[in-house]
Parts: sequence; structure tokens; C-alpha cells
Amino acid sequence: MDVEALRQAQGERSCWVFGWTLSIYARGGRLVSQLPPEVYNLIDAALSEDQAFNDPTTQALVPQGIQAVGMIRAKGNGMLAGIEVSQSVFLRIDSSLDVRVLLPDGSALTPGTDLARIEGDAGSILRAERVALNFLQRMSGIASDTNQYVMAIEGSQARIVDTRKTAPGHRYLDKYAVRMGGGHNHRLNLADGILIKDNHIEALRSQEMGLQDVIRLALSNASHTIKVEVEVETVQEAGEAAAAGAHVILLDNMSPEMMRQAVDIIDGRAAVEASGGISLETVRAVAASGVDLISVGGLTHSTKALDISLDLEFQ
Repeated sequence: MDVEALRQAQGERSCWVFGWTLSIYARGGRLVSQLPPEVYNLIDAALSEDQAFNDPTTQALVPQGIQAVGMIRAKGNGMLAGIEVSQSVFLRIDSSLDVRVLLPDGSALTPGTDLARIEGDAGSILRAERVALNFLQRMSGIASDTNQYVMAIEGSQARIVDTRKTAPGHRYLDKYAVRMGGGHNHRLNLADGILIKDNHIEALRSQEMGLQDVIRLALSNASHTIKVEVEVETVQEAGEAAAAGAHVILLDNMSPEMMRQAVDIIDGRAAVEASGGISLETVRAVAASGVDLISVGGLTHSTKALDISLDLEFQ
């Protein structure tokens, strides 16, 4: 049955992320993924980096034709992200492999949970193993960390958002993983909006421009479709930014009490984002200050890979 028939028979699950769609076509227990070109390019680069088609260990020790069945299993608690990417790694190595996804991204995991089953040429499975697990472990680690923050502020109005502090080349996947953990995405790249930071402001001080002047300059030069966000360090600056018309005001490294004061002075004139030094221990107090967004760079720049393994049985 072709993909179109599968889609009509079983339906299509899609996740729209930054202008591309991750489409999963399901039939029975098997999912056939259609990933965006950017992700296939990243997979191919990772396989090339690992010299997956030039593996002397497998060539020397595993006779051609030996078949194997592999189970990808979680070894810890967390959230699943990247299973379709992992599936595609195996199929990039050998399209004849039968790779069956057993759980969708966004699923909660416990030790021993089966995530996918791979059957086919043993050498192909071994060559793909490390790269497939690298994607899966990193993405699931990001989703798991994100979910902890999301659960920590449950019941508040605030959202957990990511940053651009991602692994080079992995931004699409890192940010997709954040969404699978229940978080939300900040800018994908510099083109996504205006974010005025301290260095931008310092660069214009030589022209005797203050905070409000910089904000008004950005508003006058930007398209009406682009939001302007500005980073501030004091409650007074927060009030000035709101008066100048900033759409979003980022409170940088403020205490929860300062955040409350800033939220009060902004008084609904702009969305309010908290950032800087936020941890699982402090995020609840940050959310209670009344901010709308809480950005956590550590979701993607300091993530701990989730423990996931591939267990093989040879036939």
C-alpha cells in the first residue's frame, strides 16, 4: 500500500514546526515518517561523520546475511522525542530494514519501555545503531528536561520557552524536542523577530540614544508584522520599555520580587518574559510573579541525554 493509501486509511499525524511538517503515516504497528529535507541532511551528515558505510568491525566480524531483531528500550524515566528521526537513520542505512515505531513522540517513558523494533540485516542495524541512538537520546533528554519545568509551573499562566542556545545544526530537532516535552518555542533564528539586547543598546549609546530611543528606532524600521522585544535589567527600564511600545519585555536576571514589580508597572502593555539563572528549584516562584514566558537556555545547551539502549538478538 502506498503512502497516500496509508494516509487515507489510517489518518495523518502532523506537527508543524517552523515552516516544515513532520508527517507520520500509520498502519498497524508501523509508522513511516516523512521528514523535512533539513533533517535528512542532518542525518546524512551524522552518518558520514561516523563513517557508517565503512565499518571495519562489522565487516570483519559479522557475516553477510545474518539477521537480527533489535529492541530500542528506555532505561530511565522521561519523555520520548526523536523516534521517527531514529527510524529514518536505520532506513537511510538500509531501506529493507523493518523498523516499527511502538510509541509516538511525546509519550511518557519508564525503565523497560519498548520504543521501537528493528528487524533485518544485522550489519545494517549495527552500522546505524550509534547515530540513531545519539539523536534519540539527545532529543528525549531535551523533552524530559522540558517536561520537568512544565510540570513545575502547572496551574500558572506562564509558558516554558526555549532559546537559540542549541547545538549547531540541530536547532530544528532541539526545538521540536522542546515541544514534545510540553514547552514552547522562542525565535527559531535571528530573522524571526527583533530582540534588543544589552549589546545593541550599548552600541547606540555612542549616538546618545537611550533605551526608549532604541525601541522606537526598531519599531520605525521594522515591518508591522515583526514583534519587537527588549531586554531590561531594572524595574525602571521595564516601565520605560512599555511606554516606548515594546511588544515583549525580557526581564534579565531579576529576582521574583523585582519581576512582580516589573509586571505591575508594565500593567498589560506588553508580554513579559523572565530569563537568566532560572532552575527547577526557582521556576515556580518565577511563574508566581505573573510573567507570561519563562525562557530556559539549559533545556538545549546543558541537556542530559536520556538513557536509551538497543538490545539485539541474532537469528
